[in-house]
Amino acid sequence: MGPSLTKSVPKVLHLVAGRPMLAHVLDAVGTATAGVPVNIVIVVGHGAKQVQEMLPSGPPANRSLRFVDQSQQLGTGHAVLQAAPLLDEAVPTLVLYGDVPLIRSTTLQRLFAAGGDVALLTVQLAKPDGYGRIVRDWHGNVLRIVEERDADEDERKLTEVNTGILIAPTTRLKRWLKALSNDNQQREYYLTDVIAQAVAERCRVIAVECTDSDETRGVNSKAELAMVERIAQRRVASELMECGTTLADPARIDVRGKVKVGAGVSIDVGCVFEGDVELADGVRIGAYCVLRNCSVGAGTEVLPFSHLEGATIGAAARIGPYSRLRPGVHLSDEVHIGNFVEVKASTLGRASKANHLSYVGDATVGANVNIGAGTITANYDGARKHRTVIGDDVSIGSNAVLVAPVTIGQGATIAGGSTISKNAPEGKLTVARAKQTTLDGWKRPTKETKG
Repeated sequence: MGPSLTKSVPKVLHLVAGRPMLAHVLDAVGTATAGVPVNIVIVVGHGAKQVQEMLPSGPPANRSLRFVDQSQQLGTGHAVLQAAPLLDEAVPTLVLYGDVPLIRSTTLQRLFAAGGDVALLTVQLAKPDGYGRIVRDWHGNVLRIVEERDADEDERKLTEVNTGILIAPTTRLKRWLKALSNDNQQREYYLTDVIAQAVAERCRVIAVECTDSDETRGVNSKAELAMVERIAQRRVASELMECGTTLADPARIDVRGKVKVGAGVSIDVGCVFEGDVELADGVRIGAYCVLRNCSVGAGTEVLPFSHLEGATIGAAARIGPYSRLRPGVHLSDEVHIGNFVEVKASTLGRASKANHLSYVGDATVGANVNIGAGTITANYDGARKHRTVIGDDVSIGSNAVLVAPVTIGQGATIAGGSTISKNAPEGKLTVARAKQTTLDGWKRPTKETKG
């Protein structure tokens, strides 16, 4: 086992696929109980305030969400006991864990449908070290769960283990929790001991075996967090390919949010998608691109090593390689943003181009505009940002500086090397550069010879 998780961050808030582990668990519950009113109680301890602030907008519809503090860490049974006063006795209680983020909603639905008085989720492990074993009678009925520390030699040979996830009638569960004992090596109150109480009361205990052991993986170390991350990414890659997306290498893609894809999308290696990203039909993403909260139109190509954040891009556009789009960028169809071009808080009209080595910030650019290499909009005066407006069909020569606020009229041409600090009229050539001068008799300075 690797180093423990960062103590400054509550365990359940460590990220998997770009979202806190607890958020994944709540999503699974939400999907599994869609349309059914649900009372969610989250038991918090270390970092309780941070955990509560993770859900600032409140729970989804048909969900009530409350928190209860477990000031002393006395075991899983003790944790559920803290929540007991808030549980609704009219419906069963499902117990889940915030550090088991890969649980699927379909597995929870199987647990709901299992029948019996108590249903618990189990899994078969080739190496069950550290897990509580499921002890059955000769007829296969669940008798109890024994923790490894308290198991005898025969019990430790069992490979069916407890995941800790169970569903039980709330009234009985409350009674069983109050009767728990900490008479064990750890001096803890085990939730698993309620199974023995259920059996003693002749309740029918159903074990639902989870066919995918990855779903039940808990996270207690950096190594386990990294392992769970890879599993989550493999799932996402599989889902994308099922939608028809071509992945150059399914093992080399990272989705840290949600990606919505159209038909015929292709993604090269090493790409990272964060937040909400939408790729329309026929989009091609080159190697090692980063897209965060972006929408990319049909047929657009994003060439390698481009970084896009908060941008909306039209159809049949071409971005990159080595382009950077910052928040507030809106590009129309057929726009070209080339290598080492940065665009921020700007709109570019249809078929406009900035093909290399330029900065376009706080600008409104019309259609069919060509921005030459090395051109920048000087939008900041040291205190405030100012806007540059460029009309349709403008041609801006290389190495121009447009000092905002400034307007370049429709059809205007700006000569290369110009510094434009006043509005340029429509349809005319504007030149703003110093007169070239040659100095006769000038000699280049020479270095003094050291003795």
